Amino acid sequence: MVDQREWVVACQTGDIDEEDVVRFDHGNATFAVYRVDGKFYASDGWCTHEKAHLADGFVLGNAIECPRHQGRFDIATGKPLCAPVCQQLKTHPVRIEGDAVLIGVPTTE
Repeated sequence: MVDQREWVVACQTGDIDEEDVVRFDHGNATFAVYRVDGKFYASDGWCTHEKAHLADGFVLGNAIECPRHQGRFDIATGKPLCAPVCQQLKTHPVRIEGDAVLIGVPTTE
């Protein structure tokens, strides 16, 4: 099976401060878009532990901390970093075109 992606504009580069996160909704999905050390990253928006949106959390270095129970994920890889999260967070590719931050979101066929 081929991984099909659609590239969509999530925000502008100026919309996200350094070490910050914003929410982006597309179709029936929600995402979190991050800016760390001048680079942009994207992941699914919901914490894998309980339904809390990661855009309401805190960026701490290279980690996003869930606002509900303070579990943390590595922003670049989605790897769980501390309890109570134990399931990996799905990440998505990002590219910059001009001032636009695009994320590769899965398409359904």
